[in-house]
Amino acid sequence: MGFKLNVEGSEKIDLGVDHILSVKFEMDTPDDSNARSTDVGVVMVIRGKILTAIDGEAADSSLNIAKWSVIPAEQADCYRKVAVEVVNASQVVRKFTLPNAFVVDYAEDFGNTEGVGEFTLRVKQKKDKTEGVKLEGGYGM
Repeated sequence: MGFKLNVEGSEKIDLGVDHILSVKFEMDTPDDSNARSTDVGVVMVIRGKILTAIDGEAADSSLNIAKWSVIPAEQADCYRKVAVEVVNASQVVRKFTLPNAFVVDYAEDFGNTEGVGEFTLRVKQKKDKTEGVKLEGGYGM
């Protein structure tokens, strides 16, 4: 199984199966509700590797994710279109698209024995745009 991450905004960020380790999709409603709530949040948590550019390769696109995470809320570019594909045996199992996502949390973790770092990106769909979230899957590539 592999994952592809595509972020569209002022610049395009593409991370493929070499980078992405795991993806978690969450639909969150208040825990104290006794009926279906209109207060729905959509969150994705993406874990990946920070790879070193070697022998003239292009710089690691995960740096652009880190730069996106520090854009202040006053700038429109803090909201971006995020699409994640879950691929298994050349089949797209799921495709999640959040058209107005913003970074909730971002962390990088480095150790002196692993050789690469890891990042954790938590994005959330803008609440008034939840109806724009797309969940697709079950089709060939």
